[in-house]
Amino acid sequence: MTDYQAVTSLPAMFFDQARALAAKNFLWAWRDGAYHPLTWQQVETTVKDLARGLRGLGLQRGERVLLLAENRPEWLIADLAIMAAGGITVPAYTTNTTGDHTHILTDSGARGAIVSTRTLAKTLIPAAMDAGDCRWIIGMEDLTHAQRGPVDIHQWQDVLATGAAMPDDVAETVRGIARTDTACFIYTSGTGGVPKGVMLSHGAIICNCMGAYHLLKQLGLGREVFLTFLPLSHAYEHTAGQFFPISIGAEIYYATGIDKLPGNMLAAQPTIMTAVPRLYETMYQRIVRAVEKEGGRKKKLFDLALRLGSKRYLDPRSLTVWERLLDLVAERLVRSRMRARFGGRLKAMVSGGAALNPDIGIFFTALGLRILQGYGQTETAPVVAANPPEKIKMHTVGPPLRDVEVKIAEDGEILVRGELVMQGYWRNDEATAEALRDGWLHTGDIGRLDEDGYIQITDRKKDIIVLSGGDNLSPARLEGLLTLQPEIQQAMVYGDKRPHLVAILVPDDEFLATFAARNGKPADLTQLHGDPALRAALAEAVDRVNSDLSAYERIRRFTVADSAFTVDNKMMTPSMKIRRHVILENYGKSLEHLY
Repeated sequence: MTDYQAVTSLPAMFFDQARALAAKNFLWAWRDGAYHPLTWQQVETTVKDLARGLRGLGLQRGERVLLLAENRPEWLIADLAIMAAGGITVPAYTTNTTGDHTHILTDSGARGAIVSTRTLAKTLIPAAMDAGDCRWIIGMEDLTHAQRGPVDIHQWQDVLATGAAMPDDVAETVRGIARTDTACFIYTSGTGGVPKGVMLSHGAIICNCMGAYHLLKQLGLGREVFLTFLPLSHAYEHTAGQFFPISIGAEIYYATGIDKLPGNMLAAQPTIMTAVPRLYETMYQRIVRAVEKEGGRKKKLFDLALRLGSKRYLDPRSLTVWERLLDLVAERLVRSRMRARFGGRLKAMVSGGAALNPDIGIFFTALGLRILQGYGQTETAPVVAANPPEKIKMHTVGPPLRDVEVKIAEDGEILVRGELVMQGYWRNDEATAEALRDGWLHTGDIGRLDEDGYIQITDRKKDIIVLSGGDNLSPARLEGLLTLQPEIQQAMVYGDKRPHLVAILVPDDEFLATFAARNGKPADLTQLHGDPALRAALAEAVDRVNSDLSAYERIRRFTVADSAFTVDNKMMTPSMKIRRHVILENYGKSLEHLY
């Protein structure tokens, strides 16, 4: 086991494990219809070669390198190599636009970038050319024919070959990395809509790994297998799906896509999975639809397993003797088969990144699949709390992890203190001072601690939307883009804990008058808000906005308000800001009908 208190950095932790596990399989990638492994020793050699190659390109201690790739072994190798060279990793989403990359490269002052595919390079290279500090890009795939300019293009294998020929001084470099040094910048949206670089130390992520170990060790941790499919650029997967498995010497399989997940599960047979609520919602819908389609005896058995499992979760002592016998039948005929669909070895599924509907959690628990809901933020590396296996309270996010302090402020805000807390926001002293006060991180979430010290989230203090897939975004930014369109005067974007975004729109007065005159109708929104032609015109405006947004930021559906938001109807403040809770009181049902 890793000595979490003694380990000095993330690459040091990896190299310790690589020496101990050398010839054992570590990373598994899908190729030619099957999974193929890399051993710890093979990965260690490649990490060292790339680290030296990066220094050969001029990377200096503390300089940043953007990492843009889908989940694959090279993601982990690049991340560790950047850190082992003394650099700081800046993960980027594969769904980012060129504008997103430009902001992150410019704000972080990244010296270089590593990209996986030619397709992703097409969005990255123009941004790198606009970002004055970026000097080079390394392509995991051949970028020979990529657009050239002030940025040097290098091939992955060439950089590895250069590094392999250099003196092996990686260990010396790693010894110089302190636990308090910055490991990565993970960019997250702020209330103003401009992504901020959250600075996380090596110690913050190691602290999270330690907390996860003590949370899960009662499951009997041994030869663990993880299947990673959430983006590694997300703080949750970066820690829980990469560094925590490293810390316990686990194997990591890389999924080939959400649509291939069922087959990947059968092939990998994971023992622990991390996911966001949206995935559990999708699996729930598929299971329910399949059972409804089967009908007959199978549906009756399924319903029995669900009913008895739910009752057992709520109060095990409430089952009668007859129900216990029936529960044994349900275990054999339903739950064992359900577990087999997930690979047959699953000890726990950990849910994080957004709030899990308790009914979804109870559904899977009743079917023999343990779900542990947790809570955290990018600013806490990211896990603050999680339900322990021996006592799950599905309506809570569990107690704080080991060495994490939580208290509730007078206004109900959840405050967090400990090594896991970020160092601050890069080049944003104002936002840092607002979030970090007297050593406590102000999370922006409202909650309470119950009699067992479990955290129950009751509300959000900040206007940040967290989709059920775990993506964070600022509604204010999207609303600003919508109201830039000539057809739209006001907008409110909605979608917290939901799978995608929807909106309520108020048409621009001048546009509405022109539309009404052209169509021979009264310029009265109360009469026109349901007009199909008006909706079509507004849909064109929404499409224009969506064309420049990342996939998760796009507005999927909208409804039209029957009146403008004003101070008089209390939907706006005197300072002309929309009152979200009042608008939801008036239009909440209409917005929910869009899902």
